[in-house]
Amino acid sequence: MINLLETMTAMDHERVCFHQDAESGLKAIIAVHSTRLGNALGGTRRWHYATEHDGLVDVLRLSQGMSYKSACAGLPMGGAKSVVLLPEPNWAATETEACAMGRFIHSLNGAYIGAEDVGTSIQYVDWMAQETPHVKGGEAICNGGDPSPWTAKGTFNGMKACLAYAGRGEGFGGLRVAIQGMGHVGMVLAQLLHEAGAELIVADINDASVQEAVRRFGATPCCTDDILRAECDVLAPCALGAVLGPAEIDALQTDIVCGAANNILVDPDRDAATLAAQGVVYGPDFVVNAGGVIHLSGIYLGFSESSLLERNDAIEGTTARILNDAAGGSTYESAVALAKSRIAAGDPLQESCHAG
Repeated sequence: MINLLETMTAMDHERVCFHQDAESGLKAIIAVHSTRLGNALGGTRRWHYATEHDGLVDVLRLSQGMSYKSACAGLPMGGAKSVVLLPEPNWAATETEACAMGRFIHSLNGAYIGAEDVGTSIQYVDWMAQETPHVKGGEAICNGGDPSPWTAKGTFNGMKACLAYAGRGEGFGGLRVAIQGMGHVGMVLAQLLHEAGAELIVADINDASVQEAVRRFGATPCCTDDILRAECDVLAPCALGAVLGPAEIDALQTDIVCGAANNILVDPDRDAATLAAQGVVYGPDFVVNAGGVIHLSGIYLGFSESSLLERNDAIEGTTARILNDAAGGSTYESAVALAKSRIAAGDPLQESCHAG
């Protein structure tokens, strides 16, 4: 079992809170990684984990990634995440549960701002918003809406930087892109890539989503067991995390990995170094998938629409900087160094010469 306080110290977490609500059956965890740059925004994930330990590990990794994501995006926001531990897979969401989660979020007095994530929806966010103003991404009670299109656009921008770094230019015409996961983000990303001239290979556990991509974009369907080793120019994991470990990396048939999923690598320190050693360009996920948090944070902070678009477009330049700074080494290490430097400086637009 994880030693929580030691792990929090090692990962620089500020706070981990557990909560259960007898009336709704809610069992949930909120992990606040850092508020040094500002209040911490991060999604609420509903998922059935094999063990509570697995849920705790997930929320710790996700919340740390949110701090790095906001820092690399130049946002005056911290990083946090929450998970609702489901008793069974596909456990139906209820208003009672969401309201209980809203009260849990409210107990942190704005240090944590909840949002949509895997297993939740705009409706769920609006239900939570009945109990707290500290959520973003609803439509009826709070604002922000679905951040998926923004996440997809940012990932698309990150891909352009990866292509340029690999000497392919920035155009997608004639390139083959394999997308694992055709949810909200994956589908919008597929549309952007299709419009840019890419040929698509797609996989999802939901066959209806695959068939939609086949119909709309002329995509080639692929078995979920085979998508990670599909022969392609770019592999874009856009489902759950921890999908690329040593065995999967050895089987890759691509030169670029750049996707919207959080925590794509099983062990980021080890696996990013392996990718670099094998000549695979890796766009760090918390850099390229920052479009959603840019959108919701921007609404929270009162940014203009033009500023939101500029910040999303800037993901391409940030990704290019990180790839160049890595100089053929671990791009994950390069991205973390940038994030930690900005967090240490206490300013998302400045960097500390003592970080590292």
